[in-house]
Amino acid sequence: MEFTVSKADLVRELNLSQGVVEKKTTIPILSNVLLEVAGDRLSLTATDLELGIRCGAPAGVKSGGAGTIPAKKLLDYVRLLPDGEVGFKFSDNHWATITCGRSRTRIAGMSRESYPELPQMPAPLAQLPIGLLASMIAKTIFAISAEESRFTLNGALLVLGEKSVTLVATDGHRLALVECENPLPGGATYKALLPRKAMGEILKLASDAEDKSAALDFAGDDNHLFFQLGSRLLISRKLTGNFPDFERVLPKSHTHSVEMDREEFRAAIERVSQFADERSRAIKVRFADNEATIHSSLSESGESEESLAVEYGGPTVEIGFNAQYLLEFLRAVPEGKVAFHFKDAQSAGELTPAGEGVDYKYRYVVMPMRI
Repeated sequence: MEFTVSKADLVRELNLSQGVVEKKTTIPILSNVLLEVAGDRLSLTATDLELGIRCGAPAGVKSGGAGTIPAKKLLDYVRLLPDGEVGFKFSDNHWATITCGRSRTRIAGMSRESYPELPQMPAPLAQLPIGLLASMIAKTIFAISAEESRFTLNGALLVLGEKSVTLVATDGHRLALVECENPLPGGATYKALLPRKAMGEILKLASDAEDKSAALDFAGDDNHLFFQLGSRLLISRKLTGNFPDFERVLPKSHTHSVEMDREEFRAAIERVSQFADERSRAIKVRFADNEATIHSSLSESGESEESLAVEYGGPTVEIGFNAQYLLEFLRAVPEGKVAFHFKDAQSAGELTPAGEGVDYKYRYVVMPMRI
């Protein structure tokens, strides 16, 4: 196999493979990227058996074939080369010779035969604008559980309707739900558990896409989910198991609602939480007489309190929350105003975007803390 490829193209596509390649693997070939050339195109494939990505770039092909090279070593080296064309030549013993200008390097590869085959993508079930899906992931990914023992919570529930898309994530302490209209017609109804790692890779695909309204083809089979954007294909193994009945967790109504400036609220929590316990991150939020007060204290290092002017005439209510949980919502929501819905100190609080022009549903439910 022998070909040339632009350094810029190669670095861009290899970058996408880095999040997928297995770093600490007991199967050495999973640390490699598979390079295949045919016609006038180079195809790159990386997988950790749970997640796979296939992408490509134009190439000048002298002879076709396939080979594998350590992915990180290849990217680290190619990054340092001068801009221009990079030549590859694979020998029968799977070593690759890389030339660029006056540089010549040999890297030990492995046989293509032992590289796992990725499943073929079935017919698409729906199309989603990549920017829309990425914004939904950004609003939910932080609510996914980090506890590996709760594997059904290690991803988000993706629900496709004929005209809408819903994404729900929870770790048992908070729940994030976002529902948007899908402007691209012809979708099928479908439900699946999307792993956190796949969500992170979709965010990378979106950030690299020049057109945020570009259509992403979505498909699923019994075991895998497929996301195709142009020539790039992301394949993720589905999470198995049943996602909790999130409808039961969502509060049906709230006794009180208060609108606040998002930036003011976020900045106040960030400052006050400097004096919260490092493990629990506990702060108190009190509503009384047109004022919201945020308070935290650590007996050995000090205390902090800030108040914000709000429109509120109900009874005094003080609720304990994990400051990090509130901050993650406030950093993810783009609107300038947010609404805080609550009942009493023992009930879950709910945050939503507020103000005019909110054309999607975003609910963030946080369980209270005893302080």
